[in-house]
Amino acid sequence: MERNDAVMPLVALLVAAIMGTIMLFLFNKETAPEPVVIDPAVVANISKEYPTVGKAVFTANCAGCHGAEGQGGAGPKLAGNEKIVKDPVYVHGIITKGKGSMPAFPNLKDNEVYAVANYVLHSWGNDIEEPLTPAQVAENQGKADPEALKNRSRFVPEDLKLPEIWLGSFLMVLLTYGIIGLYSVWAEGKELHPGVHKVRATPLAMLGMAVTTAVTLIYSFLFVRQMNIDFQGWAAKEQVMPDVAREGFYAAMIIFGIAGSLALYKKFFMDGEVLVEDASGEFPW
Repeated sequence: MERNDAVMPLVALLVAAIMGTIMLFLFNKETAPEPVVIDPAVVANISKEYPTVGKAVFTANCAGCHGAEGQGGAGPKLAGNEKIVKDPVYVHGIITKGKGSMPAFPNLKDNEVYAVANYVLHSWGNDIEEPLTPAQVAENQGKADPEALKNRSRFVPEDLKLPEIWLGSFLMVLLTYGIIGLYSVWAEGKELHPGVHKVRATPLAMLGMAVTTAVTLIYSFLFVRQMNIDFQGWAAKEQVMPDVAREGFYAAMIIFGIAGSLALYKKFFMDGEVLVEDASGEFPW
């Protein structure tokens, strides 16, 4: 008899896609970048202020970690740093938003931010042709604030409100229902027949088991290796932030590998048995 619940997983996944789209719209305000204010007075005084004001701000706020001559210490070396010379706007972003162990400096005025940024970009072997200005920051600003995108992607609790929590929970339920349902239809078929069903593994299924097992082992090794690297960096107090994104990717691949192996085992290696055939059931499992 043909199952009447075979189409439900597809409906669940379609609704989940719609709910996901709604969630993206809810985060639009967070992903919109803050407009860059171009103050003519700040622009006019940048070249005059950075040798004096910039040096004073650097000495008071930055020298303790980066060294008085940019030689580095608790913070990265700034002297002769090609990365910041090639991307001056990056310096502005680090000062205003922080990164890793370096805090942001929201207490600095706009002229002080550009003064200290240009001081760093024109000192200790660093040199850019034109001083960094608000116009350059505005020109290089993306359509979405990278920090807001990071927060949206990891769904940190403090950024979630009740609508997002409800939609996120419902989304997970729909995805779980849809994925399990699709697996059920694939593993058991669209027609269910009472009785014991013997299965025989095919060469392709055996190859699939070997591949998924190898994927699980490889990413398990990479995950342990990355965790060890991050732990050593943290223990050595090198101010190296753990590579959470890479750890998460490896962990996800391990889960997918295990899930793939279990699915293939259930489909091609394990005998099945249908005890009751209920044409009115709505849950695919």
